[in-house]
Amino acid sequence: MSEPKKLPQLQAVKGMNDILPPDSARWEWLEAKMRSVLQRYGYQNVRTPIVEPTALFVRGIGEVTDIVEKEMYAFEDRADKHGQAEHLALRPEMTAGVVRAMIEHSFLRDSGRRLYYFGPMFRREKPQKGRYRQFHQMGVEALGFAGPDVDAEVILMGSRLLRELGLKDGEHVSLELNCLGEAAERRAHREALIAHLEAHKDLLDEDSQRRLYTNPLRVLDTKNPALQEMANAAPKLLDFLGEASLAHFNGVRAILDAAGVAYRINPRLVRGLDYYNLTVFEWVTDKLGSQGTVCGGGRYDGLIEQLGGKATPAVGFGMGMERMLLLLEEVGVAPAAPTPHAYAIVPSANGLAQVMVALEALRGAGISVILHPGQSSMKSQFKKADASGAAFALIFGEDEVARGEVAVKPLRQGMQPEGAAQYTRSISSAADWAAELLNA
Repeated sequence: MSEPKKLPQLQAVKGMNDILPPDSARWEWLEAKMRSVLQRYGYQNVRTPIVEPTALFVRGIGEVTDIVEKEMYAFEDRADKHGQAEHLALRPEMTAGVVRAMIEHSFLRDSGRRLYYFGPMFRREKPQKGRYRQFHQMGVEALGFAGPDVDAEVILMGSRLLRELGLKDGEHVSLELNCLGEAAERRAHREALIAHLEAHKDLLDEDSQRRLYTNPLRVLDTKNPALQEMANAAPKLLDFLGEASLAHFNGVRAILDAAGVAYRINPRLVRGLDYYNLTVFEWVTDKLGSQGTVCGGGRYDGLIEQLGGKATPAVGFGMGMERMLLLLEEVGVAPAAPTPHAYAIVPSANGLAQVMVALEALRGAGISVILHPGQSSMKSQFKKADASGAAFALIFGEDEVARGEVAVKPLRQGMQPEGAAQYTRSISSAADWAAELLNA
């Protein structure tokens, strides 16, 4: 009889990673920290589908961007009964989807909105540390607010978030600002920039030559060392700004100056997407090699109208979660893994129902407690209790249970009340002494 055919081992798609304990606890810690800051500024959570119409990103991001041209996961859905198939895409970024939702549900009709999101995005690029095909972002969008005060508020919120995560300004991260002006100013600058690039066409690498007439601003964002001198000498957009754009930019700067937020004006700072105008900003670091941007955003007043809505001002930013966790690890900010308050040791099945009721009472009072699965030796159970990191072992031995008691044994130094190595409490009144475990 022939051996059954061995099936190949199934693995995750390249560049799309599992997040398992204890690493998942770091993600939960980061999300909780972020959520705490965002809610203090009045931001509310929004969740949109992972799959959107391909046209949303073509129209919103731009047909000649790298994201749409090379990186987007786009596909044709199965045909319906009429033979029509939708063109769909896994979202490569979230802003366009949020804007689509606002338009579809008339969510900006009565007032502006301050929104935040967490979620996975997808881009088909070469996986590397901190840059994956499925990656996760936190982002904020302030929709319906035109003034420099909201630009500044968004930047202040980002600055506070980084501080509360334990990152020091100037040591771990630095803020860079620029102003992209309005469409007419960008057109005048674009003409001058193209003329400059054409004069140095023999220096341009393949990527820069491809972008020369489609997205020349991105040429200035090149990381190619051979192009740095040419890029530094290029016409600066700030020199083409009119009075209103400069007033807006100076309004943002005045608020940041008053708040004591340090920044550097970087005239070569642009965003990778076409829909930005006026204020743009990034927090950068030198701790992650080439992956230097940890948070970036800006104003995008034209996008909502571009996607079919009423002209509405907007500003926001996005932060890569994987890259942020890498940076926190690099600078030594590592949240402690969560540990239970107690570990329940049950050497016998006798009285197990009574034990379970007591544990439910403790959990109801806010105690996290792990029940040892099944019965095994006391030595084995104590070993598991110690490895769990729990502060206390709750020992439900047969004698103790028969007396209606549980033995409480502190497992960590300094936990013993009045120096006791072990003490007993009533099983039936577990909720009454739960505070002892919480406050130890």
